[in-house]
Amino acid sequence: MSNEAARQAADALKLRLSEIVGSRQVLTEAADTQPYLHDWRGRYHGQALCVVRPGTTAEVAAVVAACAQAGAGGIAMVPQGGNTGLVGGGVPCNAEADSADLADPLASAGRPQVVISLQRLQRIRAIDTANHTLTAEAGCTLQQVQEAAAEAGLLFPLAIASQGTATIGGNLSTNAGGVQVLRYGNMRELTLGLEVVLADGRIWDGLRGLRKDNTGYDLKQLFIGAEGTLGLITAAVLKLHPRPRAQLTAWLALPDPQVAVELLGRLRQHFGERVSAFEIINRAALELVFKHVPDTHSPLSRIHDWQLLLQLDASSAAEGATLADDLSELLVAEQAAGRLLDAVLAQSETQAAALWKLRESISEAQKKEGFSIKHDVSLPISRLHEFIEQTDARLTSRYPGVRIVCFGHLGDGNLHYNPSQPLAEDNRAFIAATAEVNRLVHDLVHALGGSISAEHGLGQLKREEILRYKSPLEIELMRNIKTALDPRGLMNPGKLLSNSDVAR
Repeated sequence: MSNEAARQAADALKLRLSEIVGSRQVLTEAADTQPYLHDWRGRYHGQALCVVRPGTTAEVAAVVAACAQAGAGGIAMVPQGGNTGLVGGGVPCNAEADSADLADPLASAGRPQVVISLQRLQRIRAIDTANHTLTAEAGCTLQQVQEAAAEAGLLFPLAIASQGTATIGGNLSTNAGGVQVLRYGNMRELTLGLEVVLADGRIWDGLRGLRKDNTGYDLKQLFIGAEGTLGLITAAVLKLHPRPRAQLTAWLALPDPQVAVELLGRLRQHFGERVSAFEIINRAALELVFKHVPDTHSPLSRIHDWQLLLQLDASSAAEGATLADDLSELLVAEQAAGRLLDAVLAQSETQAAALWKLRESISEAQKKEGFSIKHDVSLPISRLHEFIEQTDARLTSRYPGVRIVCFGHLGDGNLHYNPSQPLAEDNRAFIAATAEVNRLVHDLVHALGGSISAEHGLGQLKREEILRYKSPLEIELMRNIKTALDPRGLMNPGKLLSNSDVAR
């Protein structure tokens, strides 16, 4: 298609989109579109013909159909929720943040794209308290869903630091995990049904609140974790749980990660599923929080190399009191055995919130500190300490003075492992070695039976990297699924699969 023909097709598409959603919901001016074209970390900036904001599933379907029918081969689409992702999965894939002119999307080396923001799909469609389910549209924030469940006397347990802005559609597309996966599972385990707009604009209505449905392929699982590359999730039936009537929150200091893993085993043996969160935080992570986040301080007399944030859930206040006594007794024994250096148990909800603020502020503090090389990895819990010990040793040997921020969900084997150099001038050279650092970290993860992406997804950041760690057969199967559902590669191109695997 000539450049002039492409411009005519783009103008015709924008007119058609305005007819579908109204002209106010089709953004074309740079000042209006910019918030949708760069990621939260500031690493990726992209180009788009426009940003379209449909308000219903029917409008989403009409928008997708219009994009699929535009021009000679369709216009690519980038679904976006709260745009809080960390791997560039929700912004157009056609330029890096430090690239040159982004003003003309038709002059891009990549294909023209339209951002489809789903933030206006904000209805809680239904709450079935007897079935313990809630049906929410994709643009609902996670906090909105949590609050709707709480008003019904129930719990939606997914909890992440960005829950005030992250949307359910984004949580589903990345198979979000968070701090309570240990007890409740990630989004795959918390989802019973989906509504999805396919690449040609058809709507698959899979909004079934069934815990058993043995009638063939579990289609919803194809779209959860697919990062919008197979279709646009517009609504979901989510599992709810009974609300804990009491919670115990403790901040612990331990000698090393191996002791932490062993403690987790004893806690689960003693308290079973009441252990709902088990978060590990190293000294470097905590020091950044104290440096950059106001009104934060150490809950212990000093900062230790390794801290744990523990939460136990109880079904009643009486059970909570019993758990508090049992936990105190267990921790006294741990300290007597030299496995626990110090501990504090929150005595109020305010104190518990202050402890959780320390954990939830780490990403914010890192962003204020500057760029780091981020790794979101998972390993068998039994091998976490090996990974930390070996990777720390190799990085400090290869890059003297490196600062490693290590924290995450030790209870489910998910670590956020983010090295950088403390001084800005040194860090620029270190960031330039990202590929080499990634290779070192990811090779060790793979050797220990782990995954290079635990809860953030692949996005643009790891789409090439994954080719080193998945077998050719796995990549072939993923490519075949992509081709079957999106044969022209219109859905979120350049994400999850490498460019060579995306249809043109």
